[in-house]
Amino acid sequence: MGTAGVIVKMLKIPEHGMNLIIQGIAKIRLKDFLTQEPGLRAAVEVIEEAAEGDAMRLEALQRSILSELHRMVSLVPYLGEELHIVASNIEDPIQLAYLAATVIKMPAAEKQKILETDSAEEKLSLVLGVLTRELEVLELGKKIQTEAQSEMTKAQREYYLRQQLKAIQEELGEVDERQQEVNELRKQITAANLPEYVLKEANAQLSRLEKIPPGVAEYHVIRTYLDWLIQVPWQKSTKDHLDLKRAQRILDEDHYDLNEVKERILDYLAVRKLKQDMKGPILCFIGPPGVGKTSLGQSIARALGRKFIRMSLGGMRDEAEIRGHRRTYVGALPGRIIQALCRAESNNPVFMLDEIDKVGADFRGDPSSALLEVLDSEQNFSFRDHYLDLDFDLSRVMFITTGNFTHTIQPALQDRMEIINLSGYTEEEKVRIAQGYLIPKVFKEHGISKENLEFTTEALHKLINSYTRETGVRQLERELAKVCRKVAREVAMEDKKKVKVTAEKLGEFSGVERFFPEAARRTARPGVATGLAWTQAGGEIIFVEAVRMPGKGSLTTTGHLGEVMQESAKAAMSLVRTNAKDLHIDPAFFAKSDLHLHVPAGAIPKDGPSAGVAMTVAIASAVAQRPVRSDVAMTGEITLSGLVLPVGGIKEKVLAARSAGIKKVILPKRNEKDLKEIPEELKEGLKFQLIETVSEALKQALTDSKARKSKKV
Repeated sequence: MGTAGVIVKMLKIPEHGMNLIIQGIAKIRLKDFLTQEPGLRAAVEVIEEAAEGDAMRLEALQRSILSELHRMVSLVPYLGEELHIVASNIEDPIQLAYLAATVIKMPAAEKQKILETDSAEEKLSLVLGVLTRELEVLELGKKIQTEAQSEMTKAQREYYLRQQLKAIQEELGEVDERQQEVNELRKQITAANLPEYVLKEANAQLSRLEKIPPGVAEYHVIRTYLDWLIQVPWQKSTKDHLDLKRAQRILDEDHYDLNEVKERILDYLAVRKLKQDMKGPILCFIGPPGVGKTSLGQSIARALGRKFIRMSLGGMRDEAEIRGHRRTYVGALPGRIIQALCRAESNNPVFMLDEIDKVGADFRGDPSSALLEVLDSEQNFSFRDHYLDLDFDLSRVMFITTGNFTHTIQPALQDRMEIINLSGYTEEEKVRIAQGYLIPKVFKEHGISKENLEFTTEALHKLINSYTRETGVRQLERELAKVCRKVAREVAMEDKKKVKVTAEKLGEFSGVERFFPEAARRTARPGVATGLAWTQAGGEIIFVEAVRMPGKGSLTTTGHLGEVMQESAKAAMSLVRTNAKDLHIDPAFFAKSDLHLHVPAGAIPKDGPSAGVAMTVAIASAVAQRPVRSDVAMTGEITLSGLVLPVGGIKEKVLAARSAGIKKVILPKRNEKDLKEIPEELKEGLKFQLIETVSEALKQALTDSKARKSKKV
């Protein structure tokens, strides 16, 4: 079954194609093929169609189709109004069905079914069904298109209005503060030259900031975090001055002696000059107060041409001080390490951590443990602060730590640092420091010049010996400043041109003398020995006093002595009883006499084994009534077998002996190696006696004759 038609028009199209416009003539049935060459020819039968059926039903179907066609014309742009007019003028239901089927998009199978249907009513019903379905599709497409166009129109409208509002605000000088803030942050992030991983995080946080209203608490958290990211000197550094001669000159200008430290800094500069990517060293200066540990860090920074940062660790107990707080906490901030680097605006400063030996620990953590990563050049290249939560390279920072002693520093932390011991100064060194550094400094601070004031060398010696007792020069600087203030008042009031401070006139400015050389006076009677001790402030001399009295052989110890020192006293008592025969002491003496051992300055706690030799000599002196030589001082730990063991702090103890006017120092034999590290000028005028047993100490320290009994008056 098919349609016979005539070709009305033929159009050739590109790509060897062709368009044909065909007009149908009649419905036909194919009966047989006649020929295939040169073209198809067949015998067909024309089928006549008549509009038979219920007239009213046919009329209703026709009207429905016309109505639907009218709706289709309004929905489909390419169907003109003429189609509805033509369809309205067709009276034959079958022709109307064919016309409607022509303009409706439908599959070929449905078209064939409509063509093969003989009943006019059924044919119209099929066409109406397809037409209704097509109208639903067209209306749904129209609705979708309208909604999309409405959304786009709304967005375009809002954009247009925003642009107008922006132009009006700019014209009036009223710019959106929030958007201005975001734009300013974006410019700062771009100009900060951040590393790739930091830039990625900054942009992500900035995107979040744009979507959050300013009234939300998280807005200010992100805003503060971005400010810190921009401030941190991720890639900002200062250029090192690698001129070794200049560095040597600066170090010598600022500090006297300290050769070991100066050589270490010059070695670092030399290697840094050859290897540009060298990691910063981690030095630890250990020494008594006032020897210049902190000021040495400033000199090192000046010699290197770097920024200087100082942070005190004394009393720090919170780990978050080092690593910072996480951003989830209210008021969170980065740790003090990152904050200090932000203030310095450099990622390679000289960073001094003062008083590392005084770090505490409690329920908030142990800052010493947090410093393990900071002060390790193999780990600190990826130091992660809890607040930033991004890796920061600390390997270019030159860390310098300071402390008075090492036994309170965590062992793992000690292992990460290069410890350099700074000992106290001799009297001659203090005089040179005063002349070359302290006097010019106090002159400048008090408005005094060389034309107004002059110190003689003898006055400086007396000031050091009689008014100060320290290993450093801090108290000496205070005494010099005191003299300067007195002279400044005289110059201001009486218009004096120049004041010369001599040893004789020193009392007029500094008052009465505070310290006296008392070793000879204290040891004039039996039972008093001069010992050498080491404290946080350096070396000191101590006097160990022993007296005998009637009793039953007991030993009493006083002077705020610790357990170790009390045990040393008991061991000393046993050794004297053991050596009673050599000391010409009646063995029955201990059965009817008591001994009292006292170490003066009872308000000061004392402990340690190094006073064992001095205690033994003091007890032996009291029992044998043989005074101790006044120019002898001693140190060493004792054993019950009579051996003398080595002790520490030899250089500081020798310095204290020299300051006290001691001529002979008794030391353990195994401390001989420590004497080689002491400068020759410090040993000048001193005689050292190295001993292995207590018997040797008694022979060297006690006088040969007994003390004369004083006459009764």
